[in-house]
Amino acid sequence: MTTAAGTVLVVEDEESIADVLAIALRYHRFEVMTAGTVREALALAEHTLPHARTRSRGGTPIDCALLDVMLPDGDGRALGRELRSRRPELALVFLTARDAPAEVVGALGFGDDYITKPFNIDEVVARVTAVLRRTRPADVLPQRAPLRHGDLELDETTYSVRRAGRSVELTPTEYALLRFLVRNGGRIVPKEQLLRHVWQYEHTPAESTVVETYISYLRRKLDALGPPVITTRRGVGYGLT
Repeated sequence: MTTAAGTVLVVEDEESIADVLAIALRYHRFEVMTAGTVREALALAEHTLPHARTRSRGGTPIDCALLDVMLPDGDGRALGRELRSRRPELALVFLTARDAPAEVVGALGFGDDYITKPFNIDEVVARVTAVLRRTRPADVLPQRAPLRHGDLELDETTYSVRRAGRSVELTPTEYALLRFLVRNGGRIVPKEQLLRHVWQYEHTPAESTVVETYISYLRRKLDALGPPVITTRRGVGYGLT
C-alpha cells in the first residue's frame, strides 16, 4: 500500500473544476475531500479538524485547504480563517480571479499561497505539494539552536519568532521566507532565489508578485516592533539590515 501524500480539502462551487482538481490530486496520491459551499466545508471540518492533533476518531485530518475565494454562501477568506482557528498548522491555498489579483492577494496575508484562474492543473498540484513541503513539520524534530539576526530570534524547533523579546505571529510561508533571509545574513537575496528556495518554483512564474506580497506582510508585522529590518535592492532582491 502506498502512503498518501497528504489530505486536501477542495472547496469549489463549480463542480467541473472541483472534479478536475480532485482527480489530479488523487492521481498524485493525495486523499481529497470536496465541498461546494462554506456550509459543506464547515460540516466536513466538524469531523476532521477538531481531532487533527490526535489523529483519532474524526477521520483523516486535513493537511491543506484549497479554497475558492468566491463561494455561493460566503467568503473563502473567512472560511480559511475559521479552518485555521481550528488547526493553526493547516496550509491554506486560495484560488482567485485573474482580473483583480492585487486586490484579492492583499487581503490574504494569512494564507500560504494563491493561484489565479484560469490555472494549469499541474501547477496547482505542484503548488499544493510545495506548500505542504514547507508547512508540515516532521514527526520528530531535533533540538536546534535558535537562528539570530540583530534583535530577531527564530526557534527552528517550535517554528516561533521573537523580535526584541516579543512574539511575532507568522504564517508558515512568512516564517520560511524570514528564515531564508536570516540564514543569508546581510546578503541581498535575488527574487528568483527566494522563489526557488521558499516557494519551490523550478521556473519563475511570469510577472509573479508573490515575493513582494509576502515581503510586505513581513514588514508590517516586524516593523510594528522596531525599526525597519528588511531592505530592498530594486531590481535585485531583498535582505536584512
